Amino acid sequence: MKRVQLLPMLALTGMIVACASAPNVTTAGSAQPAPGTSNELALRQNMRELWADHVVWTRAYIVAAVAGDASSASALDRLMKNQEDLGNAIAPYYGAPAGARLTQLLKEHISVAGEVVAAAKAKDDAKLKDADRRWHQNAEDIATFLSEANPNWTRADLLHMLKEHLALTTQEATFRLQQNWREDTATFDRIFDQAMAMADALSDGLIRQFASRF
Repeated sequence: MKRVQLLPMLALTGMIVACASAPNVTTAGSAQPAPGTSNELALRQNMRELWADHVVWTRAYIVAAVAGDASSASALDRLMKNQEDLGNAIAPYYGAPAGARLTQLLKEHISVAGEVVAAAKAKDDAKLKDADRRWHQNAEDIATFLSEANPNWTRADLLHMLKEHLALTTQEATFRLQQNWREDTATFDRIFDQAMAMADALSDGLIRQFASRF
């Protein structure tokens, strides 16, 4: 089998610089918050499972795509299903159209992420910069959509979390391309913890806005 050409550090400079404005990741780890009612606990557990799936299948896709493995298509299909699951998770609160809109935005997030990885592998700096720009614009669109649905999710806080997510995913892809396995593994630990913090923040907002359900 022909060995996949690895991307040197310089080829990913555009992607890393584009993420440089994202804040440093400062999460409290993945410790579960204190449980409340059974409905609250069920929401928190479900939201964490959905975001765990999100980052686990994103990683599976990155690993397969970088290696040029045929399993990348299956991983991508499963990852897209997760975006539908995340959209469906908010539908009981905001309605089916809102759930469908979030699904659409999240699927765009995954599609563009795939373009970022492909452009990095191909050492196509122009495509890389364009995909990274659209990736960040999509994050802004998601933050705007969610903040308009729930006043407890401020746009600034959401965008902060989403930029952390993009920055960490960028680092993960970079280390994987460089075969820097130690940093690749350590970065995924950070990604998982940050995803759990995002899940908890989303649950907190729903519980505050729909207190009578909990």
